[in-house]
Amino acid sequence: MLGICRGRRKFLAASLTVLFVPAITWIYLFAGSFEDGKPVSLSPLESQPHSPRYTASSQRDRESLEVRMREVEEENRALRKQLSLAQSRGPSHHRGNHSKTYSMEEGTGDSESLRAGIVAGNSSECGQQPAVEKCETIHVAIVCAGYNASRDVVTLVKSVLFHRRNPLHFHLIADAIAKQILATLFQTWMVPAVRIDFYDADELKSEVSWIPNKHYSGIYGLMKLVLTKTLPSNLERVIVLDTDITFATDIAELWAVFHKFKGQQVLGLVENQSDWYLGNLWKNHRPWPALGRGYNTGVILLLLDKLRKMKWEQMWRLTAERELMSMLSTSLADQDIFNAVIKQNPFLVYQLPCFWNVQLSDHTRSEQCYRDVSDLKVIHWNSPKKLRVKNKHVEFFRNLYLTFLEYDGNLLRRELFGCPSEADINSENLQKQLSELDEDDLCYEFRRERFTVHRTHLYFLHYEYEPASDNTDVTLVAQLSMDRLQMLEAICKHWEGPISLALYLSDAEAQQFLRYAQGSEVLMSRHNVGYHIVYKEGQFYPVNLLRNVAMKHISTPYMFLSDIDFLPMYGLYEYLRKSVIQLDLANTKKALIVPAFETLRYRLSFPKSKAELLSMLDMGTLFTFRYHVWTKGHAPTNFAKWRTATTPYRVEWEADFEPYVVVRKDCPEYDRRFVGFGWNKVAHIMELDAQEYEFTVLPNAYMIHMPHAPSFDITKFRSNKQYRICLKTLKEEFQQDMSRHYGFAALKYLTAENNS
Repeated sequence: MLGICRGRRKFLAASLTVLFVPAITWIYLFAGSFEDGKPVSLSPLESQPHSPRYTASSQRDRESLEVRMREVEEENRALRKQLSLAQSRGPSHHRGNHSKTYSMEEGTGDSESLRAGIVAGNSSECGQQPAVEKCETIHVAIVCAGYNASRDVVTLVKSVLFHRRNPLHFHLIADAIAKQILATLFQTWMVPAVRIDFYDADELKSEVSWIPNKHYSGIYGLMKLVLTKTLPSNLERVIVLDTDITFATDIAELWAVFHKFKGQQVLGLVENQSDWYLGNLWKNHRPWPALGRGYNTGVILLLLDKLRKMKWEQMWRLTAERELMSMLSTSLADQDIFNAVIKQNPFLVYQLPCFWNVQLSDHTRSEQCYRDVSDLKVIHWNSPKKLRVKNKHVEFFRNLYLTFLEYDGNLLRRELFGCPSEADINSENLQKQLSELDEDDLCYEFRRERFTVHRTHLYFLHYEYEPASDNTDVTLVAQLSMDRLQMLEAICKHWEGPISLALYLSDAEAQQFLRYAQGSEVLMSRHNVGYHIVYKEGQFYPVNLLRNVAMKHISTPYMFLSDIDFLPMYGLYEYLRKSVIQLDLANTKKALIVPAFETLRYRLSFPKSKAELLSMLDMGTLFTFRYHVWTKGHAPTNFAKWRTATTPYRVEWEADFEPYVVVRKDCPEYDRRFVGFGWNKVAHIMELDAQEYEFTVLPNAYMIHMPHAPSFDITKFRSNKQYRICLKTLKEEFQQDMSRHYGFAALKYLTAENNS
């Protein structure tokens, strides 16, 4: 009834405006048309510029009156249009209020007056919600710590970016792990009109570490309490989100709710949708004090400027100290303390409609928040079970979540037209480099790939490893795509040391990999494997970029540059660590060669010693690597000498040499111009030689290449003439660059190429 009355009052006010504004305006204009009791013409045709009474001032007055008249006419048209829309939408207002029954009727405050105040504050949906300006920046704060939470943040951000129409400024309170992961991700994501700022969560631990907390979020679950102190002092308002949130609408709609805060309301919260704070979930259940059902802090609107003036820091600390004397610890982290403060100061809260935080925990009453899909705004997976939570419509919610989980993040790099982005030096340099390329060049796509910025998610799974204290540790480095996942378990069984892998996957494939890894006992038992996802973009396999990503993120002083199709001999990890000391790799520029062999059999009884390998080599079960198709690639290893060698021996570089080597972590990167198949390792070995690395073959080390179907890139190389022409062109340009960089010493590469 209240909504209907308000609707009638608005209708009457709008009607009077439409009737009286034009009349008043024309009276004003008519009165202004007289000067000294005589009419002044407003028509240009009747003006008399040569008249003594015609001055520049009167000309300006006349023009301003004409402009004002047009403005009034435009306002009248807009009012009539608004009035007609209000009439046509009249019946829907009642339905809109009815759909919010839960958020109004279930909020049980301590008094009827309080409850009435909350309802009145939330019943303004009848009127038009204040619009957010087109280019107004929306500020979002998220607390994030660890590897798993970093993955969750990406899905949350995707859902926000998908719907957004405004610039966004994310304030991430992150530990060192999350900062490394997310800083790289956003830097390589390059989404326009998005700014990221990080705040060190570890520095905030002392602010909340005195509070005992039983919640699975740990100490980081308390850090939303100190946002007024952590975030910039000139930041007036912010939306605070948990990492397990999924948006189903434009976040600007939530930002607009700030305009509805009145009086001392500084916290926008949705009522808790379970019976937790009612204390009746089990016998002797004793929750923290709360107003009725309490409020859920998965989504919070904070008026930071007012909170600071109210001395929020002192307020929540005194409340927490008092309650902890009897409660001893928090069960729901910051949520318990927020609710205890609100219990004592109910005027602080503005109750948000519950569709702004549809809570999918066990025993939830969230089904009363929506009647249709269009009612959903924000979904909150606030159960430890996450996607396995029990809910009547969980399948729909799960599918919505999975949509963003597997959504191609590259598609979210769209510009916000009409909203200028902040100047980004990296983006500007990239655009400059791309503009210098000739699009008519037949090798344009190859050249462009060198400058493509691939979105990169480091440490996709939990990683935990401390290098050996003797400074001899070695990390196996490799890269792979989805069709080589089956090699991971075998490599982990053969190599017990740390591994750094770059995986070239789409967003959907990354989730398939996650499920594969989580279902593997072998992979889940290994915490010293770093999985770095480089997301697909473009038509080529960026093999050398992937190698560089894997190389860059190792924590050991040495690395074994391998490929995913090779299985190292059992015990190679320990053997290499001993060789590092024996050959003084720390103080010399050496590249230790691990001889490569191959089998054509999918089932192989892997040789457990050099003697057993030589026997299989003699029987034809094994071959030296690429002996049949690319002898030059590994011939300089001198396999004949290796058969009888008992000590390391030196070999010289030759054209097309591409062995697998162990080097210090400071060795040069791979050249990114080489993509797909061909010359990617050859160019790297050539540069090692140019930098005067000494190639030393290890006498008791070996690796075996396992058979697999031909890759898509080698198929293109074999079938596409233009592909081969472009590869030859890139190779020649690389050799010229080597000559310019290394001078006379690099001339041998041109000579060797011409003689080969």
